Amino acid sequence: MLHRQSRGDFMGATLQQIATYLDNAGWKYQIDEDENRILTGVYAENLEDFLIVVQLEEDGEFFELFAPRVLSGVKDHPHKSAILQAMLSISWETKMLQWEYDPTDGEIRAIIEFPLEDSILTEKQFNRCLHGLVQLVDEIALPRLQEVMETGQDPGDIEEGERLLLKLQEEAPGLLTMLEKAMEARKRRGRFPAGEM
Repeated sequence: MLHRQSRGDFMGATLQQIATYLDNAGWKYQIDEDENRILTGVYAENLEDFLIVVQLEEDGEFFELFAPRVLSGVKDHPHKSAILQAMLSISWETKMLQWEYDPTDGEIRAIIEFPLEDSILTEKQFNRCLHGLVQLVDEIALPRLQEVMETGQDPGDIEEGERLLLKLQEEAPGLLTMLEKAMEARKRRGRFPAGEM
């Protein structure tokens, strides 16, 4: 049976510990002790109000860092399925970052979360999570998701296709040229010369 360690041996994280990490990095923040969270934010290129919430659950043994309301207007968007699929692709392609979608109001949040249990949250871990969230959301995810919202097409799919073509070119030189010629020949076979109809 597991027993909680005595208060002197407390592991996990506290709001005061995280506030110290933010102080050391020169961040401005607000502590909300009633909700066991810290609110902060950052100026970003692709997100006007980049609010960041540091939330502690389970007496500080579960850490959450998230950006609420990253995207709006998704609930009834005509490209909703493409947007959600792109979010899943971004989660697959990146470390730590996950996406949450609330179907009741359409809120999309970007989140990094993990259990601390009997470990402490180090300053280095916290800073990696904080800077990772900002960079991944603002520089990588948002431009891509905004394009999906506008076009219904995920530019990440195109990039993946280009990577595949480059790999083919490296592993089988000349294969792409051969495939291109075969595709052109196939197109010509399907056409009738003018005047033959």
